Amino acid sequence: MSVRKLKVVLTRKLPEPVETRMRELFDAELNLDDRPFGEQELKDAVGRAEVLVSTITDPITADIIAARGEQLKMIANFGAGMDHVDVPAAVGAGLIVTNTPGVLTEDTADMTMGLILATARRFVEGADVVRAGSFTGWTPTWMCGRRIWGKRLGIIGMGRIGQAVARRGRAFGLSIHYHNRRPANPAVVEELNATFWDDLDQMLQRVDIVSVNCPLTPQTHHLIDARRLALLQPHAVLVNTARGEVIDESALAEALKARAFAGAGLDVFEHEPAIHPGLLGLNNVVLLPHMGSATIEGRIDMGERVILNIKTLQDGHRPPDRVIPI
Repeated sequence: MSVRKLKVVLTRKLPEPVETRMRELFDAELNLDDRPFGEQELKDAVGRAEVLVSTITDPITADIIAARGEQLKMIANFGAGMDHVDVPAAVGAGLIVTNTPGVLTEDTADMTMGLILATARRFVEGADVVRAGSFTGWTPTWMCGRRIWGKRLGIIGMGRIGQAVARRGRAFGLSIHYHNRRPANPAVVEELNATFWDDLDQMLQRVDIVSVNCPLTPQTHHLIDARRLALLQPHAVLVNTARGEVIDESALAEALKARAFAGAGLDVFEHEPAIHPGLLGLNNVVLLPHMGSATIEGRIDMGERVILNIKTLQDGHRPPDRVIPI
C-alpha cells in the first residue's frame, strides 16, 4: 500500500537534484521562476501546505503563521540562520521548525578567509586597476597591503563556523583570539591555542583582524557600533560573513570614509539586498552579494538536510534538526 505524500511548498527555486528528489518523495510544489513570495503568497502557502520550505528571503512572521491551515505541520528552513522566522510563534502554534545546521560551515569559513585576504591585500582594488587598463607596471611602493602572517585574529562567535575560521587562520600563521557567550570546549581551545575574551571591547583593541561569525539575536543586533568601531587599531581589518545587522552599517560607512581603520570585507548587509550608499564609493571595503554558502555542493547538502527532516516527519518520527526557541 502506497504512503500518502506530504504536500510540500517551496518558496524559492532549489538545485535541480534537490527539486527532483522532493518530487519523488513528496507532493512538492516548486517555484520554477524563483520569484520571492510576497506576504499574501506566504499566507496562501501556509494555508495549503503541510510543510513549508522557506529560505532567508521569507519573513515568516507571527501574522504569516496565524494564517496557516490546520494541515500545516512543519516549517523546514533551507539554511541554518533562523532570524527571519518567528520561531516562538511557530512552536507556540504547534508547528515543528527545522533548519540545516553544519552543512555550510566549511564554505562560509572559506569565504571568510577569502575576504580576510582580499581586504588585507587589496585584491579587488588591484583587479579593478587591471580591468580599467590603468596598470602601468610594478613599483616598490604601490598597492601595498598588510601581511597577515603573524597577526592576531579576533573571532566573534566561536561556534562551528568560528572554529572553522580559526583553523584556517592557524594555517595562515594567525594567533587566535575569540569572544563568545562562554569559553569554548577545552579540547577546541587546546587545538587552536585560542585566547578567550569575555570583554569584547578589550579584544577589539588588541587584534589585527576581526571576523564576525555570531548569529543575529536581539543581543547581537548592532553589536559592532560606532563606539566599538572606534576601538579598532588603525591597521585593523573587519570581516562579516554572519548577518549584516550585527554591524551598524551607517557607523561602518562613516568609519571607513574617515579611514579610522584599514578596511572591511562584507558578504552580508544590514538592509539586504540594499547596501548603504556610503559604502559603494569606497575603495577600502570589499563588497560581495551574500555568497558565503554559494557552492553547488553546499546548496545540495542543504537540500538533502531539508529532505531528511521532511522524510522523517512523513515517516512518523522526530526530525533531527528541530529548532527550539531560546
